[in-house]
Amino acid sequence: YFGRTAGLVPRDEDWDSTLHVAQVQPDELSEDVGAAVRHLRAERGVDRVLTVGFCMGGAFSLRQALEGHGLSGVVSFYGTAGPWRDKLPSVIEHAGEFECRVLGLYGGADQSIPVEVIEQFDTALSEAGVGHDLHVYPGAPHSFFDRSYADWSDECRDAWRRLMEFAAG
Repeated sequence: YFGRTAGLVPRDEDWDSTLHVAQVQPDELSEDVGAAVRHLRAERGVDRVLTVGFCMGGAFSLRQALEGHGLSGVVSFYGTAGPWRDKLPSVIEHAGEFECRVLGLYGGADQSIPVEVIEQFDTALSEAGVGHDLHVYPGAPHSFFDRSYADWSDECRDAWRRLMEFAAG
């Protein structure tokens, strides 16, 4: 996400992304995803391409279903379908324009993504006939899959299983 603002050098766990988050431009990110998809298809012979993102990346992953990349699916770990800062409008009202399946994995205790928003997204995708699985893990917080894995290992194993099944087809 930060290659355009921070370069393409390796980053350690202490690297602070805060300044770069504000500089991310949705159109540039979509261009980068499109370039990666074209490269995978032309240079690597890859047929099926999915995007996967966490938090901000999850919101951007959902958005890629609207960008004409010909994706096989998008996966969002606790990425909002509602508006994200002033960068992304809600994708809920654009559910009918999704070009691929959706897997969304959410924490039921996530203060930043109310369960009501997930339910609205689920309804919109269902009404639009878009294949999807939006799963809420009761009691799990935001970032349950990475920052607090040890506390949510059963949920993380289930989320990984769902991701692998989704990716398989």
